[in-house]
Amino acid sequence: MLVRRQAADLLPLRRREPPDRLAAMAIEQRRRTDYLAGEPAPDPPRIAWRKQMRVRVLDAARDLTCEAGWDQVSLSAVAARAQVSRPSVYKEFGNRAGLGRALVVRETQQFLAGVADTLHPGLPDSHACLEAAILYVLTEADDQPLIRAVIAAARHGSDSLLPYLTARADPIFDAGQSLVRDWLGTRYPEQRAEVLEMTADVIVRMTISHLILPADAPRITARRLATAALKLLREPTMESGVP
Repeated sequence: MLVRRQAADLLPLRRREPPDRLAAMAIEQRRRTDYLAGEPAPDPPRIAWRKQMRVRVLDAARDLTCEAGWDQVSLSAVAARAQVSRPSVYKEFGNRAGLGRALVVRETQQFLAGVADTLHPGLPDSHACLEAAILYVLTEADDQPLIRAVIAAARHGSDSLLPYLTARADPIFDAGQSLVRDWLGTRYPEQRAEVLEMTADVIVRMTISHLILPADAPRITARRLATAALKLLREPTMESGVP
């Protein structure tokens, strides 16, 4: 009887856990439950803070660029505006160039999404579809504060952020070119891959060129660029493989 009573007295002690461990176990169990239920589990605190910090820094860099131009933006000013330490900014982006690249990548993603929505499935007529996509780019720039600021600076002789939008080997330019090339492939499946590649390159470069230095109204420019670009696909020299 005494042994049984002692064993019974020990059971609650064996099951008791420290409060902090119980909390950790509860959090982990909730994460597993959410995962099994198909809901994304929340990020650990360290990762969540890093994501929030990155957003704040990019927001601060965008605001400062729109206010004074990228040439006047320093990492110290960005860190102060975002209320984070300068070492944290360096650790996340590497240097000022890395921050500029990340900023332009984020802000131009909406461009690419809009172009994709215009092209796919797009209008049945290929010329009208491409014209609509080019017109979207030429007109939507005014609704993007950072892109508008970069273009305005380029028109006045400063191109510190401009290379990320134009000829520099960069995921932005490559993604835009790939998007147009894939669309051309669905519309002109009989055409050779190198011709599609060249035509997509011409479309992207000409559109960006007119975005920076417009010659006519956006609708007129979009129609002309679409006509010129698609004409490349119908040239006899292109179809025969003659350079």
